[in-house]
Amino acid sequence: MARDEQLKERWSMVVERLSSQFADGDTLDLDAIIYLIGVQELGQLHRKFKKDEKLNLMHIAICRLLEPYGYYEFDYFDEERWPHYKIKEQLPPLKAGEQSILMKEAIVQYFLEKEYIN
Repeated sequence: MARDEQLKERWSMVVERLSSQFADGDTLDLDAIIYLIGVQELGQLHRKFKKDEKLNLMHIAICRLLEPYGYYEFDYFDEERWPHYKIKEQLPPLKAGEQSILMKEAIVQYFLEKEYIN
């Protein structure tokens, strides 16, 4: 199976499973999935987040997702147990479509590692 086809298939699997689990079947978009990963990584699953915290959760997720690609490295947990990352390498300039593919690829890889999909 071609790499693009496999990514598309696995991405669909991630979206379907997460949408049925967290959105009553409504289809979650890329940002919503990144947010969920941030909540998962923070580990504070049953609390409400303020608007700025939601942005921070998405930042945590993006750092975590791009860590295996060498762009970020985990640094420390602060006193409130929020993870912090440091930049190892700047992301290259990407077009919107290329950004989307990179994030989808990273998300699929994340859920493969977590054995959420196979």
